[in-house]
Amino acid sequence: MNRRWAWRVGALIALTIGAAQAAEPRSGETAEPLLEGKAVFTEWCAPCHAANPRLAGTLALRTRYGDSKPAVLEDRTDLTPAVTEYFVRNGIAWMPPFRPTEITDAQLAALSAYLAAPLEQRGAHAILLAEEMMAQKGAAQ
Repeated sequence: MNRRWAWRVGALIALTIGAAQAAEPRSGETAEPLLEGKAVFTEWCAPCHAANPRLAGTLALRTRYGDSKPAVLEDRTDLTPAVTEYFVRNGIAWMPPFRPTEITDAQLAALSAYLAAPLEQRGAHAILLAEEMMAQKGAAQ
């Protein structure tokens, strides 16, 4: 029983720390050659890896790397195209592999270029669909 409570308290602390370490939002426009890669990221990667510390992929990377690397994929500067392509096609842990029928080779190349580009060329973080829907709902009222 004590172990169960210790695990719950530890998880709560990790979530609290993760929330406090949310990525600083970036602003600016995405460079034209990177727009397709950002669109692929927004559709396929952002639901788990966007700049929200509660998302499964972001939380997993925070747990794995602590403060040694950013947990938000869009904030990483060490992702080469080969690394991105490997994990997209092979998956890891509970991240599924994505087949070429889901993310084409051309889309994967664009995604890899986006994640390898300098931060200042990537522009603002991708917007999660839920945030976009809420913004549209607010604008309609």
